[in-house]
Parts: sequence; structure tokens; C-alpha cells
Amino acid sequence: MNKIEWLTDGGTKMPEIDTVLLEEWINRVIASHSRITGPLVYIFCDDEKILEVNRQFLEHDYYTDIITFDYSRGRMVSGDMFISLDTVRSNSELVGATYQRELLRVIIHGVLHLCGINDKGPGEREIMEGFENKALALLEEAQ
Repeated sequence: MNKIEWLTDGGTKMPEIDTVLLEEWINRVIASHSRITGPLVYIFCDDEKILEVNRQFLEHDYYTDIITFDYSRGRMVSGDMFISLDTVRSNSELVGATYQRELLRVIIHGVLHLCGINDKGPGEREIMEGFENKALALLEEAQ
């Protein structure tokens, strides 16, 4: 059984990604945090779906790029990650990154959360960004 699933919600079109390359990358990033890969599910959706999930499960009333549900146990990393491709696109324009680079950043951002890295407390955002950049560099080496 494949440990990483790539799904879409409703009419959302699957982004153009090399899932084989990304799965190898995700496994390497997880291993670099002394963890093992368990079941991971990526669900690509639109802003309306992410808002619905945010309201229903987190009681937040705003759009976001990713919502991660953590099912990890011990060293095994496992979870479901909803990614709004609409917000990824708008964020890429805001930060001056390509859509593809921003999508990769968000994909690994969820995995880093599952590895125990947070980004809400003082100084945590910078730590998360450092790990994201390190992971993106690892992917660039593999390409």
C-alpha cells in the first residue's frame, strides 16, 4: 500500500506535480527528523472547502493555505493535509514566488508540522521557515 495519497476535492484539478519525486523527498525530510513515514493524505481543494474545514474543525473563520490533521504516534508521522490551491496561488503572488515553489513549500510545511515543528509561538515561524528552506534545498539537489 502506498503510504502517501494524493487526492482532490470536488471539482479541484490535481496540480501538475511529480508524485514519485515528491514522495521520495517527503520520506527523506521525515527521516531527517528521525521519524518514519506512516499514512499521509494530501487533499487539494479550493478556498471554499478550506474555509469550510477551518470553520468545522478549528472554529476559525478565515482562508488558509493548509490545514493539517495530525494522527502521528511515536516516531511514525501520519496525517491528512488539506491544501487550498487558491490560497497557494494568491500567497505565491504576495511573496513573489512561483506557484510551483509555493505549492512545494506548503506540501512540506504540513509534513514539518507532523514532525513536531510549530509556527505559532514566539520565534517559531522563523524556525519553521528555516526547516522549509532546508527541505526545499534537499528537493532541488534531487532534481
